[in-house]
Amino acid sequence: MLSAASRSAPVSSFLDFCRVEKGLAVNTIDSYRIDLERFSNFLDQKKQVLERLEPAHLQAYVDSLYEAGLSSRSIARHITTLRNFCGFLVEEGILTSDPSPFLALPRQWKNLPKYLNKGELESLMNAPAETQPTGLRDRAMIEFLYATGLRVSELCKLRLSDLEANLGVVKVTGKGNKQRLVPVGKSALKAVENYLHSARQVLLKGRASPYLFVTARGSCLTRQGFWKLLAQHGKKAGIFRDLTPHVIRHSFATHLLEGGADLRSVQTMLGHSDIATTQLYTHVMRSRLKQVVEQHHPRA
Repeated sequence: MLSAASRSAPVSSFLDFCRVEKGLAVNTIDSYRIDLERFSNFLDQKKQVLERLEPAHLQAYVDSLYEAGLSSRSIARHITTLRNFCGFLVEEGILTSDPSPFLALPRQWKNLPKYLNKGELESLMNAPAETQPTGLRDRAMIEFLYATGLRVSELCKLRLSDLEANLGVVKVTGKGNKQRLVPVGKSALKAVENYLHSARQVLLKGRASPYLFVTARGSCLTRQGFWKLLAQHGKKAGIFRDLTPHVIRHSFATHLLEGGADLRSVQTMLGHSDIATTQLYTHVMRSRLKQVVEQHHPRA
């Protein structure tokens, strides 16, 4: 029988399986780890062991998440974690049958992604002080983010060798270590060129770094660090509402589709494995069209 003390072994094996066999992203594995730590604590409180898990035990845990006030999105993520973990336990022979298929996902209302208009983006790009090395770097990062639609983790971990400036493309390693080539516009390439010429070596102070965008310590910016910088520049530009790197990514996709880009091309550039994820942006376009009609049609 698996005791509470030894329960971490199956969890560790599952996380290793996700990392090595499935090639999942670090952020996904971290989410699994956090979810399973909470689940393990729940089992400890109930004095329940893994090899005797039944649907009722899992449902009781999910009910506790509702009682704790977690959002539908968070609960859905926990259920997905449980399903994957239980499937692994069955394959490993720890469970004789899977108790998770009966868990019902909560109904989720799809929120339309927030995005900036072109004037707001222009103000945001002009916010960093380009008289400072960090300002040149920040301007280049914001320009690059809007030009490519990268995830913030992809942006921060870009290496010098990933950018082919002569070809106008960047090689991106996304979720599941999947690689894709994304075009980079002239404006972003110019901002990066200015940063490389006048700021990067000043920040490095003679040190070497493989990363494209660096800090004064010679390392790459963290996701959290760039979030804070972006929020500061957003306030300077007069953008106070929930500005995150993902808003820039949404702006990239929305403006492409508004300009006539096809959905498949946008899916490829964003690195979405399922086109259904990309189709969310068509709702933004419909919402925008409705707003245009209401504002400008004489009989709206």
